[in-house]
Amino acid sequence: MGDFHLVTPASEEGVLAELATGPPGTVALLAGGTDLLADVDEGRTHPRTVISLRRLPWATHAWGPDGLTIGSTEPLRALEQDPRLSERLPALAQAIAAVGSPALRRQATVGGNLGRAAPSSDLAPALLALDAEVELLGPAGTRVLPLTGFLLASRRTALRADELIRSVRLPEVRRASAYLWQRVRPANDISQIGVAVAYSVRRARWRISLGGVPPRAVDAPEAEAPLEGARPSEAAVRAAADRLAAHPALVSDRRATEEHRRRLASVLCARAVVSAVASAGDDP
Repeated sequence: MGDFHLVTPASEEGVLAELATGPPGTVALLAGGTDLLADVDEGRTHPRTVISLRRLPWATHAWGPDGLTIGSTEPLRALEQDPRLSERLPALAQAIAAVGSPALRRQATVGGNLGRAAPSSDLAPALLALDAEVELLGPAGTRVLPLTGFLLASRRTALRADELIRSVRLPEVRRASAYLWQRVRPANDISQIGVAVAYSVRRARWRISLGGVPPRAVDAPEAEAPLEGARPSEAAVRAAADRLAAHPALVSDRRATEEHRRRLASVLCARAVVSAVASAGDDP
């Protein structure tokens, strides 16, 4: 592991000041550290300064009248242990459970996961289907981006060099939601594909997103189109699954072939919609 200078500012202003001390690529942010420390140890990144965010009051989450706000340094395990999550946002609860082990989830954070922008992220497709927004903090104040505009490509986001993720906002409770994935070895591998679905009561429409595909998690509006109402028909579910299987993001890479992904997309989509409807019960 290379040498670096570790700083732990006690305020947002202190973090922003430290971010401004070096050119891009020489300053790194440390939240949970599950990816950063491995990257430094294995020589994939060489920061001169590492800024720890542990003293900022962002390791929290709060339910509002409609949705949920998650501080960027909130550990995934803290969310997972909130019994309201699986009731109100099943897709997010299932996506969190898919991330590593309980020990890893005690360290890993929501902001770190999204900031890394890995195509294999399990959180990204679930958060896309839930219409998440990302609050960014910089010298000029805060700005909010929809997640679909924040994730640009593999390892690339709309985050500027002088900004950091402050929170993730979910604007609506979506009890009718689900996230399903497929791996070769569930405990060890990253997902070959992940499918997230969610029904928005406010918008009276379904959302479907794909993860585990290069170069980033994506929406699937064509697959959403056949689904009408909170309890779509069997024919509508099959049509949505068939359309998702034709999504252009389903290509071959080292984890799975295009043919395999297309078959999985169809099966997981149908199962996820059925699961989402069942989760909502009489109250979508």
